[in-house]
Amino acid sequence: MIKKKGVVLILSPSLEDYLEEIYRFSQNKVEVRVTDIANKLSVSLPSVSKAIKTLSAKGYLHYEPYQSLHLSKKGEKLGEFLVERNKTLQEFLTTIGSECNKEKEAEAMEHYLSQPTLEAITSLVNFFRENSKYQDQFIQFKEDDK
Repeated sequence: MIKKKGVVLILSPSLEDYLEEIYRFSQNKVEVRVTDIANKLSVSLPSVSKAIKTLSAKGYLHYEPYQSLHLSKKGEKLGEFLVERNKTLQEFLTTIGSECNKEKEAEAMEHYLSQPTLEAITSLVNFFRENSKYQDQFIQFKEDDK
C-alpha cells in the first residue's frame, strides 16, 4: 500500500509508464533491455530509447547505449511508488466490486489522481481489508441498488 507522503511526480504519464515497467523488470531480471520495455508496452524501439535518454538525463537510471538499464536510487524509489500506486488502484477496483479490466482501468486512473485522493483510496482499501463485514455490506448495497 502507498504510504509515502511527499513523493513529487514530475514525469509525464508516458515517462511514468516507462519507469514503472523498468522497475518491474528490474525486480525480476538481472538485465533490463530496451527490447523488453518495447515489447511490454507495445511501442517502438526508438520511443523507448528516447524515453530512456530522458529518464537518464533526469537521474532516474543509468544507461549506456547497447547495454542493460540500471535504475538509480532515485529511480528505484519512484519506480516502487509507481508500482505500489498501480497495485493500490487495482485493489481498490476489486474492493468496490468493479467488473472492469482492472489493469487497464488502474492505468487510466493512476496518472491523474492527486496525492490526497490516492491517500484516501489507500485508507478506504485498508479500512475494508480490516473490516470485511463493511465491504460485504457495501457490495450487497451495490447489488440491491441495481
